[in-house]
Amino acid sequence: MEIYHISAECYPVAKVGGLADVVGALPKYLNQFGHQAKVVVPGYDSKFNNENEFETVHQGQLRLGGFLFPYTILKEKTNKLGFELYLVAIPELFDRPGIYSYQDDTERFLSFQIAFLNWLIETEQTPDILHCHDHHTGLIPFMIQKCYNYIPLKNTPTVLTIHNGQYQGWFGINKLLYIPDFNRINVGYLEWKGTINPLASAIKCAWKITTVSPSYLDEISYDANGLENLLHFERHKSLGILNGIDTEVWNAKTDPMLKTNYTSKSFKKGKQKNKEFLCEQFNLDVNKPLFTFIGRLVGEKGADLLPEICSVALSRNPGEINILILGSGDTNVENALSGLHHFYHGNYNTYIGYNEKLAHMIYAGADFLLMPSRVEPCGLNQLYALRYGTIPIVRRTGGLKDTVLDFGDGGFGICHDRTSVFDVNYSITRAIDLFYDRLKFDEVRKTVMQIDHSWDKVAEEYIHVYQSLIP
Repeated sequence: MEIYHISAECYPVAKVGGLADVVGALPKYLNQFGHQAKVVVPGYDSKFNNENEFETVHQGQLRLGGFLFPYTILKEKTNKLGFELYLVAIPELFDRPGIYSYQDDTERFLSFQIAFLNWLIETEQTPDILHCHDHHTGLIPFMIQKCYNYIPLKNTPTVLTIHNGQYQGWFGINKLLYIPDFNRINVGYLEWKGTINPLASAIKCAWKITTVSPSYLDEISYDANGLENLLHFERHKSLGILNGIDTEVWNAKTDPMLKTNYTSKSFKKGKQKNKEFLCEQFNLDVNKPLFTFIGRLVGEKGADLLPEICSVALSRNPGEINILILGSGDTNVENALSGLHHFYHGNYNTYIGYNEKLAHMIYAGADFLLMPSRVEPCGLNQLYALRYGTIPIVRRTGGLKDTVLDFGDGGFGICHDRTSVFDVNYSITRAIDLFYDRLKFDEVRKTVMQIDHSWDKVAEEYIHVYQSLIP
């Protein structure tokens, strides 16, 4: 099968969150099963795009209402990522370093989708599957079914994966003229509650809908930022498939970003060496349990509570624990976290920003990972932590519920039911007790390193979905 993955993100080309990791891994594993999976992303002014060689495979123009934009399709020459990578370069819209949060994001991502479909039509391509990821590509299923320009693609099966249903790409009816010409009787496929809603349109028009965990599929039936009824109506074509992780990138035995590599047999010495390096770098006590948070400092991750969570934990356990935070996001949260340095010097530190190498080091050197998420459709951080022998402390929600079972129930993590300062600190107390029960602690760490969350099984599930759609 020839499968196009169309996405706003793809690691290492452009990354904000877990969407990039999925799109950067799943196609590679599909290709290992003998298929032709390709990835198409916008041509951002990114480090990867500037440092690698691309060749022009197509040039054209797209119309966005009364505006004409030239576009170029560029192909990465070496297939070094394990799949064919294509960039849609639209200089006036994407020659910027950032991915999101521009005032013209509607125009940017709509033009990206139009240019992609124009390229398929103008080069007479008929792929077997178009796999769309989140709202940034959500109008493709509608356009190939209803827009006159794309009639040759009308029978191409489309799959929508919802990575986060809270973001839907809404824009006003006044921008309807941006969409290539179609019979206005079909405008209902675009509209939801008075606005054009790309995610809602994709839910209506895609042949199959997947979410990134089974529990998240259940959760969005009652919490989907206004799409609950629609998702309930389309449940018959929906299923949850838990994400995997790229076990070539995330492998403590071979990871070049670590100070010391290790396996499930040598994890005690290996993790200790990485912990020693971290503690030296961030002025922490290597003999104390090391708790960490890695990710975006936003409300859905529970990050707004982190300053109080850390303050309470450090005050209740004076000099007995370490906390290291890696992340960026809400400025108020960043400032509050940075402000704790003065009060808990020697047991607390932060790195505001994102650093891929440091993230790998922290997964390897930390003892516990905090994930007090309010919303976590799948979550990859807990899977990385497990892979590196770090015990996740999670709220039971979405993919966290599907992947982490409390050690008190015969599992290997620490779980709580609410995103609250009390619940998280109670879990931290349990973690401290576990840390000093060395036999149990080492038993759990060895167990988690042997859990298989690779993409192999996940890729097979997606292949089954694709094959079910092809006549």
